[in-house]
Amino acid sequence: MSPVVTTKACFDDLLTPKDHISRSLSDTYYIDPQEDLVLRTHTSAHQNELMQAGHRSFLATGDVYRRDEIDSSHYPCFHQMEGVHIFDPKELPGAPQSPESIQYVEAHLKETLEGVIGVLFPHCETRWGNDSFPFTNPSFELEVWYNDEWLEVLGCGVVHKQILSNCDLGHTDGWAFGLGLERLAMVLFNIPDIRLFWSEDVRFLSQFSENELTTFKPFSKYPPCFKDVSFWLPSNFHENDLYEEIRNVAGDVVEDVTLIDEFVHPKTNKKSHAYRITYRHMSRTLTDTEVDEMQAQVRVALGTELDCEVR
Repeated sequence: MSPVVTTKACFDDLLTPKDHISRSLSDTYYIDPQEDLVLRTHTSAHQNELMQAGHRSFLATGDVYRRDEIDSSHYPCFHQMEGVHIFDPKELPGAPQSPESIQYVEAHLKETLEGVIGVLFPHCETRWGNDSFPFTNPSFELEVWYNDEWLEVLGCGVVHKQILSNCDLGHTDGWAFGLGLERLAMVLFNIPDIRLFWSEDVRFLSQFSENELTTFKPFSKYPPCFKDVSFWLPSNFHENDLYEEIRNVAGDVVEDVTLIDEFVHPKTNKKSHAYRITYRHMSRTLTDTEVDEMQAQVRVALGTELDCEVR
């Protein structure tokens, strides 16, 4: 399925409100705003079309895209898995959306996903929490106690009755879940940096083989280089736009961007931010000249593309 979808499929069909932050230009990659075409932000963008095509139990796995912060666990492209199960009405103990039916679907969902997580994290404690998604009601999150901390591994819930009705499935009920594959793999394989999934470094790739759960063995990291930049914020500033411009200049060489200082001028009330940019190549040492050139390009981009007054 194409990663380019309509805003209707990505948002409207999933009951996402018109003013939801996920629809903004700062959060979503719009291919053509005039035609409402975007890079899918989740595999749920295909949920309705698959149900309307007659599929009743399916997994949809693919690459998804979001404008996001820059650190070891965020990347503008990652992979998700969407799972949906629609019941035969004869299986349900009551009418669709009745308390009896919802309770049955919820129990089936939790039992199924606890089974999945039990295979991935054997002998680990799990717990359920309430969550909120536009396309499921009720909604839940599943956490697992792993390496001495609670980790959220997936979100899920009972498919919203309006979505089922829109797909001509108002006569039954179903559940859905979604999980991020890189986040899960980082935990299972102990991989410290999401950028490594895009690396062609043989020291990384040679460590893994099909059907084997291998703990990642770190190899020597090349030294980081830190550069700071500060600027007066324009009225329409959004941090995701800053991250995007830095990525446009440095690509995967940028490892982390951290806000290190905020300042409000006492007379003009203008706000200033200072960020520390960490540059580190995954397979070689960067030269001072390379880093200085990238930093100079970042400063120019902040002024020309974001209308920031660089200090």
